[in-house]
Amino acid sequence: MMPQLKGLPVFIFPHSIKFYMDDQSSHKQVLTLYNPYDFRLKFQVCLEKSAQRDKYTVVDSEGTIKAKCCIDIVIRHISAVPSNCNVVDRFSIDVEAYPTKMFAGRQIVTATLLSTKESVGRETPDIDTFQQFPRSETKHQQSSYALIAQNRPVDRGTNYVALIAALVCMVGLFLPTEGDKNPNIPEYLHLTINIKIILAFVLGMVTIITLRL
Repeated sequence: MMPQLKGLPVFIFPHSIKFYMDDQSSHKQVLTLYNPYDFRLKFQVCLEKSAQRDKYTVVDSEGTIKAKCCIDIVIRHISAVPSNCNVVDRFSIDVEAYPTKMFAGRQIVTATLLSTKESVGRETPDIDTFQQFPRSETKHQQSSYALIAQNRPVDRGTNYVALIAALVCMVGLFLPTEGDKNPNIPEYLHLTINIKIILAFVLGMVTIITLRL
């Protein structure tokens, strides 16, 4: 028996899209609709009634998404003119339980045309919250894929403090020990056994810490 689905959360990214007059590549934007549930969903993308219908085209504005899959929806702005700048339009993404046609939920995505491209990068979702599924075909050959947890290597950068400490310890260990005869190195640079033991200990600890990072 199908559970009560009214008010089901609709997962779509991003929640707002921006087009730029001076960047033709931005006139095509992609929405990704996710279905993390154990049943199929039917979706439909609609532009609010107050918006100009001839401003956008939506590739495959309706279809179905398999359980635990996601699908890309392409929206193109085809009227990038100054009179349309800074106008906020709204797309509603409605989902139904398939095949019962029971309304499940709705998400709103805003669309805005700007005159100049902003110097702000496109936000990205946390990749660890999604999973990557095998590709599957839909009625209109949309790319549909699922979400498996992915692990990304973390670049921790170079630990310069540990590197400097290791170099200091190595230089100290190469200096002559107190009591050794070495006329080429001043007497004050002849280190005692205790100091060299400490340097060797610190070098070992720094090496262990560095290898664990």
